Amino acid sequence: MSVSNQQELTSRWRKVIKRRAFLHGIGGVAAAGAAMPVKTMFADSPKLSKGDAAILQFAAAAESIEADLWQQYNELGGAVTSTDSANPGNPAYVNALEQLDGDMPQYISDNTDDEISHRDFLNAYLKLHGASPVDFTQFETLQGTTAMGATPHKGRLTNLMSLNVDSSWYFRYRSTTNPDFGAQFPQLIDIDNQPAIPLHDGYSTNTIQAIANIASIHFAFIEQGGSSLYPILALKATDSEVLRILLSIGGVEIDHFSLWHDKMGNAFQPPVAPLDDNGTGGTGLNFLDLTVAANQHNAGLSATDKAAGSQMFQPNLILPEPCDFIMPFPALPRCSVIRPTLSQNGGPIATVKAFMADNLFLHQSQMFIEMLMDLASDAEAAQRQGPN
Repeated sequence: MSVSNQQELTSRWRKVIKRRAFLHGIGGVAAAGAAMPVKTMFADSPKLSKGDAAILQFAAAAESIEADLWQQYNELGGAVTSTDSANPGNPAYVNALEQLDGDMPQYISDNTDDEISHRDFLNAYLKLHGASPVDFTQFETLQGTTAMGATPHKGRLTNLMSLNVDSSWYFRYRSTTNPDFGAQFPQLIDIDNQPAIPLHDGYSTNTIQAIANIASIHFAFIEQGGSSLYPILALKATDSEVLRILLSIGGVEIDHFSLWHDKMGNAFQPPVAPLDDNGTGGTGLNFLDLTVAANQHNAGLSATDKAAGSQMFQPNLILPEPCDFIMPFPALPRCSVIRPTLSQNGGPIATVKAFMADNLFLHQSQMFIEMLMDLASDAEAAQRQGPN
C-alpha cells in the first residue's frame, strides 16, 4: 500500500474508532423488514453478550464479503449445476482455470456454497439470540464485468477487476519465522491493478491464462486471511457455543486455504508457465517456473529464509512448515501452525486493512467503509469474560 493510501486509511480509522452505535443508527447493517422484535420471536433464546455479538457480527460481515466475491468467481468459472444451468459460465476463463487443475470449477462452486452457508448461518444465529444481523445489500452497487457468464446488471459489493494481490503469504507458510514475532516477507510476484476475472470477451490465450493465474493466487490470499481471523476471534469469545461456531467455521476456512495453496502452485509450473503477459491492463506479469528460477525471486527474504533454499520456492510444499510459536526458538521447539494468530496481525482491523489494500473495495461508498470499520473496531474490542 502506498504511503498516501496508508495515511488515508489511518485517517479513516481515527474518524470512526469511537463510534459504536452503527447497528442502531443509519442503515445498511440492520435486518430489513422484520415483522416483529427478535426478542418476541425467540423469547426463550438467551441474548449474546455485547462482545460475542460483535465477534459474530464481524464474522458475518467477512463472510458476506467473501460470499460476494466468490459468487462472481462462480458465475464465470464455477461448475454448472442444476441451479445455474442457464448460465454456461465463461468458457475461455473456465478452460484457463482447468489448466491449473481440472477440478477448479467444482472447487470454486463448493467454496462459494460454503461462504454463503457461513453468512446465512451467522446471521440467523445473531437474530435467534437477539442481535442484529449484517446485511450489506444496499452497498451492492459496484459495476461488474460484462464478460460472458456474469449476471447482467447485477450490482456487486466487491471489486475483482483491478486488484493488488498480496502474495507474501506464500513465503510466510514456508518460513521458520513467524509474523507474530515481527517477521516480514516479500511478494512472490507483484500483482498491481490487475483483473482476477475477465473484463470482456476475446482475450488472447496468454492473457486469459494470466487472469486465471491471478485468480488462483487471490483465492489463496482470501482464504489464508480467514484461517488466521477465526482463531483470533475464538480467543475473544466468552460463550462456549460461540466458541464452537468460530472453531467449526474456521476449520473450513483452513481447508479452503490448503486447497487453493495447492492449486496456485500450478501457475508457476510448465506447461501453464512461464507467461510474460502485458495484456491485462497492468504492468505485465512474469509467472516464472519457481523450481528453476528461485534466484530471481529471493530479493527481500531474510537471511534465515534464504538459508532455507529451495524450501521457500517449492510449489508442492503446501503444508505449513514448523515455525516459531508462543516463544521464539529455542525456548520452545518450532511447530507447524496457522500464523499469524495475534490480533494486530490478523484480527478484525488487520483483515479490513488487508481487504482495502487488495483494492477489494475500490469505488465503494464511504458509508460502507465506515460501517465495516465500526464492525471491525467493535470486534477488536471484544474480550473473553471470566477466568482464562
